[in-house]
Amino acid sequence: MTQGQPAARPGTAGGAAWRQLRLEQVTRRFGSSDALADLDLTIERGEFIALLGPSGCGKSTALNCLAGLLPLSRGSIWRDDTRLDTLPAERRGFGMVFQNYALFPHMSVRGNVAFGLKMQRRPRAEVARRTDEAIRLVRLEEHAGKLPGQLSGGQQQRVAIARAVVLEPSLVLMDEPLSNLDAMLRLEMRTEIRRLHQSLGLTTVYVTHDQEEALSMSDRLVVLRNGRVQQIGTPEQVHTQPANRHVAGFMGYRNILPMRAVAGNVVEGDGLRLTGTAVGTVSSGDSVEVAIRPEDVHLGHGIPVTVGVVEYQGREVAAEVHTAGGVRLHLRTGKGLRPGDQAEVALDPDRLLIFPIVPEDA
Repeated sequence: MTQGQPAARPGTAGGAAWRQLRLEQVTRRFGSSDALADLDLTIERGEFIALLGPSGCGKSTALNCLAGLLPLSRGSIWRDDTRLDTLPAERRGFGMVFQNYALFPHMSVRGNVAFGLKMQRRPRAEVARRTDEAIRLVRLEEHAGKLPGQLSGGQQQRVAIARAVVLEPSLVLMDEPLSNLDAMLRLEMRTEIRRLHQSLGLTTVYVTHDQEEALSMSDRLVVLRNGRVQQIGTPEQVHTQPANRHVAGFMGYRNILPMRAVAGNVVEGDGLRLTGTAVGTVSSGDSVEVAIRPEDVHLGHGIPVTVGVVEYQGREVAAEVHTAGGVRLHLRTGKGLRPGDQAEVALDPDRLLIFPIVPEDA
């Protein structure tokens, strides 16, 4: 390997190329409840997949099932024609980056990165070469001799990533790896992880509860709720076309209002009459919920409101306003607002989504 070549060979596991990783009806039950139910997902080689959802939705359970840290209650996992769920974790050829880094505190950066290769009894020259390359890839050459306790949080996370990719894994699993970092470091590491993913041709499954993180990094998102998939799609699809009100709420549609369908795409409730786009089948008289993002509620001629809480957010303010009928709306604007101001707002009908209320929503 010459200088500048990547430490990992994309799409290899034990030297064998692969095309797809398939999760079929993957279920994990604890007692009488399903922490994860009937997960069907096909991951193409080279993809960056984000498992997204609130705490307790099943995303970490899915990752641990994939890693081999939890046995399946039902279903199977395949890499092309090879079944993986019957194999122990160490034989699946995956790399894992944990939330708490899980570094050996008594080993240097170099020692931590080289550890897995040494356990595989690789030749000494190969261990040294691949370890040096992995450390270079995460830009820690000057810190190679330091202990983890001498590093910043971001540097420790880089060590954890280097330790995963140096093994040339067929898949890299990341379990909320940035949750312990401050805001600026999170932004830097998001870019760094995406850079490594692209430059090494990695296949990555990334668990997060941060929708902005998922949108900015992934090729596809898998949104989970109560152990079940709610939607699988590209960041743009999930962001602009949420499949149901639960996905909408998680993806930033902060205004979710109970109303009743009148005719076509017209809804009424609490003194408001609005027009939007139905997502699913909606009939006249149905109970529905409408959803719209704060940035799609505009100041201007329309619904009279009173300004309540105002939060300064740099170039914009986030404001909570109230209609005469008591409906609370959230908006974002570059105009100056103060609590108690009287104003009017208009809801963009092209951005307002109408969701039917289905039995499991009750």
